[in-house]
Amino acid sequence: MEDQRSSLSLRGVLSVLFFTALLEPGTADRLPFYPLNLLCKFCDLEASTCSGTGACMSNCSITSICDSNSEVCVAIWRKNETGFSIETLCHEPSRPLYGVMLDDYNSSTCQMKEKNTTNGSAYFCSCTEDECNDQLIFSPIMDPSQDDPLIPVILVSLLPLLVMGIVVVGMFYWYRAYRQRQLNQEWEGSIKKRKPIAGGLDCSDACAIMMDDDRSDSSSTVANNLNHNTEPLPIELDLLVGKGRFAQVYKAKLKQTTSDQFETVAVKIFPYEEYASWKNEKDIFSNTDLRHENILQFLTAEERKVEKQYWLITAFHPRGNLQEYLTCHVISWEELHVLSSSLARGVAHLHSDRLPCGRPKVPIVHRDLKSSNILVKNDLTCCVCDFGLGLCLDSSLSVDDLANSGQVGTARYMAPEVLEARLNLENIESFKQTDIYSMALVLWEMTSRCEAIGEVKDYEPAYGSKVREHPCVESMKDNVLRDRGRPEIPDSWLQHQGVAMICATIKECWDHDPEARLTAHCVAERISEMEDEMDKLSSRSSSAEKIPEELKIPIEVEIPEEEVKITKIQNIISVDCSVSDEK
Repeated sequence: MEDQRSSLSLRGVLSVLFFTALLEPGTADRLPFYPLNLLCKFCDLEASTCSGTGACMSNCSITSICDSNSEVCVAIWRKNETGFSIETLCHEPSRPLYGVMLDDYNSSTCQMKEKNTTNGSAYFCSCTEDECNDQLIFSPIMDPSQDDPLIPVILVSLLPLLVMGIVVVGMFYWYRAYRQRQLNQEWEGSIKKRKPIAGGLDCSDACAIMMDDDRSDSSSTVANNLNHNTEPLPIELDLLVGKGRFAQVYKAKLKQTTSDQFETVAVKIFPYEEYASWKNEKDIFSNTDLRHENILQFLTAEERKVEKQYWLITAFHPRGNLQEYLTCHVISWEELHVLSSSLARGVAHLHSDRLPCGRPKVPIVHRDLKSSNILVKNDLTCCVCDFGLGLCLDSSLSVDDLANSGQVGTARYMAPEVLEARLNLENIESFKQTDIYSMALVLWEMTSRCEAIGEVKDYEPAYGSKVREHPCVESMKDNVLRDRGRPEIPDSWLQHQGVAMICATIKECWDHDPEARLTAHCVAERISEMEDEMDKLSSRSSSAEKIPEELKIPIEVEIPEEEVKITKIQNIISVDCSVSDEK
């Protein structure tokens, strides 16, 4: 190739001399006419500024006459690791060039086409005009006159439809925003007017949180809008406050879009591997019938693809979970009553198949009820959280579906029938009875830290000293099934009338026979009635203290015997819960 380039360059010099002789006067008459070969750009491999798109110049400064009149002008453009290179030359199209046969040389322009050479991929062009390989054309020039005339007609025809679609979407968005703003104002107004009731929400309160016909409350509506938003919420994680088997819980700041203010929320973060647990809890929280003052308030759920995480955003309660609270605090009888009654109301709402206003509701069982899955609110009421193992007792579920749910929960709080794997799958009430057993153990933990029992020891979970810190199922089988063991209730606890009633309720709730256990609704009613009876007892005691010493004996004689017997108060313990459930 180098010898060919040298000979061609020499011919180029001779050609210049030949042309000079032709220009002299009279020379053209004396010399015969010979047809000239093609003039082509003829440069060795050198760097190029062409990027491989559009048209560009080879920037070759050497022009040469081809050796044969059958040769054509050729340009070769390559892309390598450091940049682009260009090579221009003359070549006989009947012979291969770098293993490539030229097939488009009958052209006046140098149209670049990609070819596979012996050294890799490269772009070739060949043409039959003088110096035609100086301008390289990578993309064909489209003739505007060849455009389909129907395209403008179609675009003009679709324009009204496009405008109409934009108007409809805008009106729909405006209506949703206006409706949401109006509902938020109504909700805030109803919150200000509403007062907490010991027995939970009444019919008007329960139905007040229901909004338009799609049966979504305010938080669920916001959640649905946020779930479909392509942008994640402006949340800044602040502090790790809890860690479980499936997820971690952070205290976080939810920033306001219109100001620098923020709201404190809780963010439960699941790794990608725990998608099933996140989805189960999200689906349960998304049920609008779940909303209750003693159930953790749900805000929204998000799939964070960048972080490869799944998020649940809920309300944040700074007092933490019940286990942490009982570890750090000794509670009074009044606080025990508030904590236990609110827990019973929350579980009763989960298990109920109807809302207080009478509308049907799908019962839900928690299946992992324990003190660390119960949060303490600022008013010292409880709210149930962590529904990763929760189960909706839908009537459409078959026995096989329920059987696939498996032996789930925390071994320490598992009911005997769960430990023994003999749950009655044909009766959905059996699932609720396992929650009642677990709730009894939590009520025992509350009572063990109440100052009304006398000597209060450090906090211990149920079966604290009898098993390891994290007991296995087999260890709990030995204590619960073989030994029929339960957490100890000392006689000193029974000296207080209210605590004695709580302990009697606990014993009925952790009965070995699931059918003998109380329902959550019955427990909530019984604890609520305790307050009334204790008030009556305290009022009688205060009245007796006001009687003068010299008048006590004759007055006591006049009072009927049945009114002075304190044992009558104990009859509350044996209240007929079946009548309450029917109500």
